[in-house]
Amino acid sequence: MAKEGSKLSSIYRRFKPHLLMALAQFGYTFLYFITEASFNHGMNPHVYITYRHIVGGLVTFPFAYFLERKVRPKLTLALFVELFILSLLGVGLSLNMYFASLRYTSPTFIASVVNTIASLTFIIAVVLRMEVLDLRSPRGIAKVLGTLVSLAGVMTMTLYKGPIMKSLWDPLIHIQGNTTIHENWLKGSILTVASCVTWSIWYIMQAITLKRYPAQLSLTTWMSFIGAAQSAVFSVCVEHSRAAWTIGFNIDLWSTVYAGVVCSGLIIFVQLWCTEEKGPVFVTMFNPLSTILVAVLAYFVLGEKLYMGSILGGAIVIVGLYLLLWGKEGDQEAQVKSQEESYSVRDLQGGHKTQIITSAEELQRAEP
Repeated sequence: MAKEGSKLSSIYRRFKPHLLMALAQFGYTFLYFITEASFNHGMNPHVYITYRHIVGGLVTFPFAYFLERKVRPKLTLALFVELFILSLLGVGLSLNMYFASLRYTSPTFIASVVNTIASLTFIIAVVLRMEVLDLRSPRGIAKVLGTLVSLAGVMTMTLYKGPIMKSLWDPLIHIQGNTTIHENWLKGSILTVASCVTWSIWYIMQAITLKRYPAQLSLTTWMSFIGAAQSAVFSVCVEHSRAAWTIGFNIDLWSTVYAGVVCSGLIIFVQLWCTEEKGPVFVTMFNPLSTILVAVLAYFVLGEKLYMGSILGGAIVIVGLYLLLWGKEGDQEAQVKSQEESYSVRDLQGGHKTQIITSAEELQRAEP
């Protein structure tokens, strides 16, 4: 019985990052629907980003202050500048450019481009030698193939429609409101691609910053507050109406609270922990799961059209994700093996020293 409990505990520890990242995608999936309802209701996206991160910072601050007192490094000017740049990449630039691009392009185009973040992150990580890539080993080839297959699946989901799947029942939920898109594909494309690039760099920089600032809750809090301040400055520049900053007791409030507590607080903390455990590429490879979940729930709950291309692309994404995760497991096994070898060397050295000390003591005792 004890062996079974130990085995289950070992399996849980091994797949804990996988489980957490899968749950994070469920959180992002619900965020898509609640923010869509809020924006259709008239919520300004840039004001929403500001309020969302203020809420996230307020929620994580007490936990960061009390739980990480002993592990939180001293904040220096150089470290604050690094946190400022990290917040700018993840909040100030990425999110504001992303939501701004919604005004000029279609959601389908944005979905196809945003899901390339995993591939971009993988390429940057390999260039910076943060990701181990051995093309002579099967697992190294699996990581490359997994990235390419997932990218192909995402592109299939968004560029190939195919026949429409017949709706099984009437929509359970209706999202009402008006959305206005002023098509400017050049401007929208530049904003979307730029947001993806900054997002990818943000994931990479998280791994670098965590080495100097190994306090995930505190880092989450800093990013929320600094990102909120950056977004507030940007929002004031583009939105001059005071009414845009007013939130009533409606869907705008609930979407802001949910996004702040769950997404800007809990999920960012989970991502930072998984980044430290598994690396930035591992974290970003779960992003396409949210696209699949959104398509499925939109079909069954909101009654939106579901095309065969989405189903086919989703299956391809899952295959690519499995290939990459299998390749990443090789890195973990190699790391565990090297740790075990280092421990065995230390044990041998320690045993040798003990033997020398024991022999010396025996000689002293033998002396008259």
